[in-house]
Amino acid sequence: MPDANPDTLAVARQFMAALPHARELGLTIIRLGNGHATITMPYDPRLVGDPATGVLHGGAISALMDTASGAAVLSHPAAPVSTATLDLRIDYFRPATPGQAITARADCHHVTRSVAFIRVIATDQDETRPVAMGTGAFTLDRPRPAATGKAPA
Repeated sequence: MPDANPDTLAVARQFMAALPHARELGLTIIRLGNGHATITMPYDPRLVGDPATGVLHGGAISALMDTASGAAVLSHPAAPVSTATLDLRIDYFRPATPGQAITARADCHHVTRSVAFIRVIATDQDETRPVAMGTGAFTLDRPRPAATGKAPA
């Protein structure tokens, strides 16, 4: 997967750091480009859903997966100017291992005029056994053509 150019990646990382929710979750962009995104979330005891086991809350993992999916859409060659989640279905397979970071890898695999479709997978250090997988649809707002000053034909 080709990464975004260094300037685009730097801007994306600045944007992510400016989002309060992403900042609170500690999300970091690892890779971005050509409709693919990899974002990681460190283990944080504040995000534990079950204090008896130390397992992260599914809501934190779903927020990571949603963010990675949106980033994948925004990095697609269709060049959307913005996106929003229309639908995101996540299947959880197993608890994330306590103490380990979670990584989400999202792929924007199909784009129509107004909707982008994604696949996303979340893993801990054991990348052979996913924690969760998801599919979704996102809005695809594209740049509007510049006005030409000519009357419509």
